[in-house]
Amino acid sequence: MNVKTKLSDCLRPLVLGALFLGAATAHAAVQPLDKVVAIVDNDVIMQSQLDQRVKEVQQTIAKRGGGVPPTSVLDQQVLERLIVENLQLQIGDRSGIRISDEELNQAVGTIAQRNNMSIDQFRAALAHDGLSYEDARDQIRREMIISRVRQRRVAERVQVSEQEVKNFLASDLGKMQLSEELHLANILIPTPDSANAEQLNAAAAKTQAVYDRLKQGADFAQMAIAQSGSDNALEGGDMGWRKAAQLPPPFDRELSAMEVGGITQPARTPGGFIILKLLEKRGGETQMRDEVHVRHILIKPSEIRTEAQTQELAQKIYDRIEAGEDFATLAKSFSEDPGSALNGGDLNWIDPKALVPEFQQVMADTPQGVLSKPFKSQYGWHVLEVLGRRATDSTNQAREQQALTVLRNRKYDEELQTWLRQIRDEAYVENKLPGADQTGTDQAEQ
Repeated sequence: MNVKTKLSDCLRPLVLGALFLGAATAHAAVQPLDKVVAIVDNDVIMQSQLDQRVKEVQQTIAKRGGGVPPTSVLDQQVLERLIVENLQLQIGDRSGIRISDEELNQAVGTIAQRNNMSIDQFRAALAHDGLSYEDARDQIRREMIISRVRQRRVAERVQVSEQEVKNFLASDLGKMQLSEELHLANILIPTPDSANAEQLNAAAAKTQAVYDRLKQGADFAQMAIAQSGSDNALEGGDMGWRKAAQLPPPFDRELSAMEVGGITQPARTPGGFIILKLLEKRGGETQMRDEVHVRHILIKPSEIRTEAQTQELAQKIYDRIEAGEDFATLAKSFSEDPGSALNGGDLNWIDPKALVPEFQQVMADTPQGVLSKPFKSQYGWHVLEVLGRRATDSTNQAREQQALTVLRNRKYDEELQTWLRQIRDEAYVENKLPGADQTGTDQAEQ
């Protein structure tokens, strides 16, 4: 079997050793060199890699406030994780997946930014946790490679049909997952299990009196504490958040249509008479999307056209349009955007968020019917004209997109676990940790 090892891993010692100082001399304790803890197809995992990852896991568990399992317990679990990661990295290597330094720097910067840190602060935080910046960058690079491998091998195979989206939206589960959430409070005037007419009438009258006081401005929470028979009365009747689809009719429709702060009329329930107040609402609301009708001409620098020459050409095109020449005709002749050139540069109605920041900004600053001066983006030099602006109700599209995301994520998770088991089962793996179960090694090698 051809085993490929990394020289730097093989030569890297676990510890440099400790010095024992005597009265006259100092003796350096001999430490073992790094060693292989697992053979994984054409690569190996070293003890130093395992120790580093175990240390990171221990720190994560400790930060969460949980008890940290013994190292002997973590070793096997962490090694199994490293084995599966290694297999994916080998697939990435064979597939030619590479992460450039520029991409890696951007990823590190994004992670630091999400934690409200500068790069220097990120370095200091890692050092405080006993982790080197170089090791962190290497781990981020590996995770990016693994992400791209999964995208190619798993995500691209996940397909969701229009019919599946429609079925999900029509299902009870779909309605519940995508329905709006309501933060409610209640006042319950209870009735006995076998209440007679007199008791029911008394409870109904009391509930109506409470409702009248609420409509006159009485504080709902105080009324709940004083009058409600519900188990949450002392919390002001606060019921927490509820999915609208979980509420029995007619409360689902009534509360969905109600403004925040509104209260329902008294209603009979199996437990008595109830009044509900809508404290907050989230999700499920109508979603409006701003769209812009825009056209543009794109001129790109090339091997035969410098940046300065590109800018100069964009300026000449701008001057010609300003002088009265037809925008669409010039776009068909000069624009190097293959998606819009044949349409006279017309991008049709588009969500500004789908465009690069430079294009967004100029488009936002340009009045309708006015030609923008030439400007630069990552793609080249542009001239644009805004033809119209509108707000579009995208509620249905947003719900369909939510359903599509839910279904894709569900299928992806299932497909990913199947694929990971498959590549693990098909690999040659020799676990060299003491007490390891070797039944997972390739049978052909035994």
